[in-house]
Amino acid sequence: MNLSAIWIRRPVMTILVMVSILFFGIHSYRHLPVNNLPNVDFPTIQVYASLTGASPEIMASTVATPLEKEFTKIAGLQSMSSTNRTGSTTITLQFSLERNIDAAAQDVNTAISAARYLLPTDMPSPPSYAKTNPADQPIMYFVMTSRTMPMPDVQDLAEDFVSGTLSTVDGVAQVKVMGAQKKAVRVRLDPRKLAARGVGLNEVTDAIKQGNVSRPGGTLDGSFQSYTMESTGQLPDARSYNRLVVSSKNGIPLRIEDIGHAEDGIEFEKTKLWFLTKDKEYNAIILAVSKQPGQNTVRIAADMKEKIPQLQKMIPEAVEFMLLYNQADYIRESIEDVQFTLVLTIFLVVAVIFLFLGSLLPTIIPGLAVPLSLVATFAVMDLLGFSLNNLSLMALTLSVGFVVDDAVVMMENIVRKMEEGEDAMQAALTGSREIGFTILSMTISLVVVFIPILFMGGIIGRLFREFAVSIGVAILVSGFISLTLTPMLCSYLLRGYGKGKRGRFQEASERFFRRAADFYGRTLWVPLNHPRATLALTGGILVLSVLLFFWIPKGFVPSQDQDHFLVFTKAADRSSFDYMVEHQDQVNRILQAHPDLRGLLSVAGSEEGSNTGFSLVTLIPGSKRKENVTDIINELRPKLNSIPGLVAFPYNPPPIPIGGRSSTAAWQYTLQSNSLEDLYRAALALEVKMAGLPSLVDVNSDLNIQSPRIRIVIDRDKASSLGLTASQIQDGLYTSFGSRQVSTIYSTSNEYNVILELEPAFREDPSVLSLVYIKSSRDKLVPLESFARLEEKLVPLTVSHSGQLPSATISFNLRQGYSIDQAMAQIRNVSAEVLPQTVTAQFEGASEEFQKSFGSLGFLLFVTIFIIYVVLGILYESFIHPVTILSALPLAAFGALVSLLLFRLELDLYAFVGIIMLVGLVKKNGIMMVDFAVVAEEEEKLDARSAIHKACVIRFRPIMMTTMAALFGTLPIALGIGAGGDARMSMGVSVVGGLLFSQMLTLYVTPVFYVCFDRLGQWLKRGKGRPAENGGTPPSAGSLPA
Repeated sequence: MNLSAIWIRRPVMTILVMVSILFFGIHSYRHLPVNNLPNVDFPTIQVYASLTGASPEIMASTVATPLEKEFTKIAGLQSMSSTNRTGSTTITLQFSLERNIDAAAQDVNTAISAARYLLPTDMPSPPSYAKTNPADQPIMYFVMTSRTMPMPDVQDLAEDFVSGTLSTVDGVAQVKVMGAQKKAVRVRLDPRKLAARGVGLNEVTDAIKQGNVSRPGGTLDGSFQSYTMESTGQLPDARSYNRLVVSSKNGIPLRIEDIGHAEDGIEFEKTKLWFLTKDKEYNAIILAVSKQPGQNTVRIAADMKEKIPQLQKMIPEAVEFMLLYNQADYIRESIEDVQFTLVLTIFLVVAVIFLFLGSLLPTIIPGLAVPLSLVATFAVMDLLGFSLNNLSLMALTLSVGFVVDDAVVMMENIVRKMEEGEDAMQAALTGSREIGFTILSMTISLVVVFIPILFMGGIIGRLFREFAVSIGVAILVSGFISLTLTPMLCSYLLRGYGKGKRGRFQEASERFFRRAADFYGRTLWVPLNHPRATLALTGGILVLSVLLFFWIPKGFVPSQDQDHFLVFTKAADRSSFDYMVEHQDQVNRILQAHPDLRGLLSVAGSEEGSNTGFSLVTLIPGSKRKENVTDIINELRPKLNSIPGLVAFPYNPPPIPIGGRSSTAAWQYTLQSNSLEDLYRAALALEVKMAGLPSLVDVNSDLNIQSPRIRIVIDRDKASSLGLTASQIQDGLYTSFGSRQVSTIYSTSNEYNVILELEPAFREDPSVLSLVYIKSSRDKLVPLESFARLEEKLVPLTVSHSGQLPSATISFNLRQGYSIDQAMAQIRNVSAEVLPQTVTAQFEGASEEFQKSFGSLGFLLFVTIFIIYVVLGILYESFIHPVTILSALPLAAFGALVSLLLFRLELDLYAFVGIIMLVGLVKKNGIMMVDFAVVAEEEEKLDARSAIHKACVIRFRPIMMTTMAALFGTLPIALGIGAGGDARMSMGVSVVGGLLFSQMLTLYVTPVFYVCFDRLGQWLKRGKGRPAENGGTPPSAGSLPA
């Protein structure tokens, strides 16, 4: 049966089908979204709860624990962690990737309702929840600043107008305003004046609440006209509050300005934000733009930029609006570089074919298979909702060396028939019939290589799904084109081929490959005459490959130079906000001085505490830098950590954040225990040990257990005798030192808080507590020191849970030259020395995913080989021929692993996928040899040794052509060209190294296996495998005939 005959005889049909593929493929390409990596949705829900004034320990025991017990009943929950701070709890729930996020949210809501009766009754509001995705990082950061306009007014402008305008861009999910400059009126009181006037804090609170009201005034309805009424009940600014009457004595009003003052300020004073360029520094408001899942990052960024000129015309001239970070710049540069690599690959592959054939026309015919296969793949990608990203384009780049193989094999066989004297039409028909089954076998067996990748679980499976489908579709389409378009074009375009005078280059090419084939034919007799030595060599290489696999350093998803990095900073737990601002400013100066700096966003203070800081450092494009981001980080680390009283943790964020827990480094190790005392002691000891390991840098933990706390011990009997209750005392303390929100000012488009507190000078140290008075129910001011004493102790600033147990997470980065598996082995060793039996430990986030991935990759490789064996067994109706075809796999694996070692690259996920691809590439050579040898045995009645020798010599040229095409097709990736090329390099090196090494030996090893297995098959057929009956013994390799 000739699958190609109808396509050869009906050229119009063939051409129209190909034109249709071209049309729909180009149309689909224009609609494909452009992103950095495939969209990976992490079903994650965060639950928030608050209890004013409660300590972290109280929040953990009374709020987090009841909720966590209910959440554990939800199906599909993979991990649960919580962070408890003073007055607030955040619980992060991460579900399996197969779990529907909306259904999970309903279950979370049900669990919150079930836990409601176990929660404290005085919570201000029920716990709330929000669906999040850790992978959805902002794609753009804009900066708003002004030299003349107050920053609170700039924040109002950002919240009320700019964010709403940017949110209208199609594909934008959220525009978050950051800067902590929201307006507020702060009423600050002098406790000495309060005591002198006999005024209690509760009286000031009541006066503000009753003096600032916003209520409707009703209507007047007359016979001819109606009126609406309003009163000036609302106090709009600080000046109004200064004149507010608190009380009146003997007809003399007591105003707020008599016992303190009100000022127009900001709501949260414990955060400071800077924006810096190489030579300028600004106080700034930041707008972070996030996109909707699956949307086109590059298109959104372009639409956003188009809106900026119009936006700048509508905001005051005093406000500067600048772009700090645009992920689309890196994506565009990276995608353009991959596209350049793709074009370069096509050129190299076509050039290789030309070098082998020595003629332009035969080169063009298989060359057409490349663009048609790629364009058809675009149509399928669009249909499946894929995007143009680094992985899918890398798949297409790698496929160039594969998709041309089938067309090369088809055309080479047709050309060979023409060289034997057949005309073009007859050669196309007989050549396609002869080679059709071989191409079908090559295509199907290569596609099934990628099937196991589709069934990879977890994040890695999602990440590589588009890669596997894209390359699989390209290979299928190339097989179809090789069986249809290629023989049809040969039958019409090669009619005069070989009849005219050949050019010098063509003659030289043919002469070279004829001599090469003759040399190969002579040298092939050596392994055929010494099969035992050949089999021993292959067995030795197999053992070495296994040993190398366990010995070579292993990595996870390789990091990328994305033109930015992060710096987390931390001072001692007892450090004040002013101390942190001073030291964060020193960090800014060091970062600003770096020559590759483009922009810097720096923050001092956060919800996690006033002793923490954060910097987002954007760099000039990688093509304009001499150093990559890793080198810059290693250069800056010692400089940043030379600042006294501060530790800095710079790191390159991963392309896809894994795990719901926030961290200051790339890798996490979490300890758990029922005993807080054992947990804290073990965590501190382990952190010290890990900091001394040679493989780790930036070791730090989320323990904040040295925070000073003033405990006010109330003598309840004495307080009661003075007319005071615990509630009144607590209320007075919180009003004095808790920045209490006592009222709200409503404007046209916003609302602002009125905050009551003592003057800053009376909130600096514990001695000021002697000035605090609480008004009793007997209307008398009672000094705090008359019924309470002070105790100072060190307590946790945060309490964390993992699962339902108290936990501590130690984060770390890898020192250059070390791999994650080496670091994990060292951590396990020190953990065994340090941790007591009451404390357990496990890797989390990316390190946990690394463990899972590499625990299953070996099985995945086995499944890949098994599937190929099954497919080949079905195609050849043989148990033995598939083993012969796959005999070169150890050689390819050995070449790949040695290449990675030589280039000092890790066996990461990309490299492992490259090795899986090698399985498909290397077996193609075996298929071409075995397929021809089987036919030669059946039709020409040759023995196995002569048949495989003849097959190898005749198939030498197409084997070399396809292998060199695949090698040169992968070479640009191995060279790490362009933005993000360093991340792709391991895959290219593993493929190129495996092809080079296996190609040198496969041509000699596979024929030996063919002969050996043929003799084994004959021996089994003769029944010599039953020693009990006739005493026969199987032949040894050395007994095979020469």
